[in-house]
Amino acid sequence: MTATELDRPRLDRARIAVGFTFATNGLAYAGWLARAPAVRDGLELSAAGFGLLLLCLSAAAIAAIPLAGPLVQRVGPARAVLLGSTSMVVGLTGLATGTLLGSVPLAGVGLVLVGMGNSTWDVAMNVEGADVERRLGRTIMPRFHAGFSLGTVVGAAFSAVAAAAGLPIWAQLYITAALAAAVTAPTVRHFLPYHPLPAGQKPAMSVRRAWREPRTVLIGLVMLGFGFTEGTANDWLAIGLVDGYGAGDTVGAIAFGVFVTAMTLGRLFGGYAIERWGRVFTLRVTAGSAVLGLLLVVTEVGVPVAIAGALLWGAGASLGFPIGMSSAADDPARAAIRVSVAGSIGYGAFLAGPPLIGLLAEHLGVLRAMLCVFGALAIGLIASGATRPLPVEPDGVARATKE
Repeated sequence: MTATELDRPRLDRARIAVGFTFATNGLAYAGWLARAPAVRDGLELSAAGFGLLLLCLSAAAIAAIPLAGPLVQRVGPARAVLLGSTSMVVGLTGLATGTLLGSVPLAGVGLVLVGMGNSTWDVAMNVEGADVERRLGRTIMPRFHAGFSLGTVVGAAFSAVAAAAGLPIWAQLYITAALAAAVTAPTVRHFLPYHPLPAGQKPAMSVRRAWREPRTVLIGLVMLGFGFTEGTANDWLAIGLVDGYGAGDTVGAIAFGVFVTAMTLGRLFGGYAIERWGRVFTLRVTAGSAVLGLLLVVTEVGVPVAIAGALLWGAGASLGFPIGMSSAADDPARAAIRVSVAGSIGYGAFLAGPPLIGLLAEHLGVLRAMLCVFGALAIGLIASGATRPLPVEPDGVARATKE
């Protein structure tokens, strides 16, 4: 079905549904990250041990994301989101139970399911979002990612209130899992119609071929650099405030909330910057903001300065992933596979980041360990030129190469 054959009300419903899907994913994912110190303490883990526990999450995400593209291509984004969200809900329930019982293995299994489910959910909703963006003819992918960030803001706010009220982290996780399950199933029914390939017809792109495309790989490196920048704050910012500044769990949750709020605002208004100055220039400006924000966090001047740094850090990390996803999905026929391949590289940040920061923190402290973000940002900046839009063929479709 082409854009002209799809009525505008149906497209608007799909746009809203994609936005809610991103927001629900953010809520589910941030529902425990803002209270990571409580999970760590409940399981009685050191910084290095907690980093290794987070490796269960990131390793599962890395392992699942290359499979997500073919899955989306086979069953469609709506069913893929439903499968991914189910895995994530079960995983959050397992993490809650593991924390309640003090069982590290059970918590690890829960994080494996969370990682697998989140990867599938992530690729599927980005492919759907890119399709809606193309049909609308406007740059709205950052706004979809703002929906994700808005979900994390709600999750962080809920976490701060829960921590202040003394609600156990396991109870909060049970509530988060129930909310995610209740919202996702009815939402995906409003996705765009999906038409699978006829039996026997080969897809336009294979995973192996996508891995041999320089542009796809470079886009993945952009997502790697900015993903590491974002993921470090997600996993360690709250702990950095608690351990590095001697702040309480509530202050750590507030700092995390400031970070994700800044990301939300950057994504809400980033589309205008992209349309005016282009993807590459926008990436370079936001990288500068991330550098300044990180410096303010790690200088240990004081909690207010660190929170101001979290604001700049969040704004700087806001557009790397949405720009990468839009760039990988420029060609709709190859979007699912290219998004999964670029995402596989990008999610390498979440594989390497948690254990790396944790191991460095054992010797240097959490705040100094965060300085390795500078190297990740350099990688993203070097590869940023790959995000330029593909040329449009006479048939109106963007392609890297002619078939």
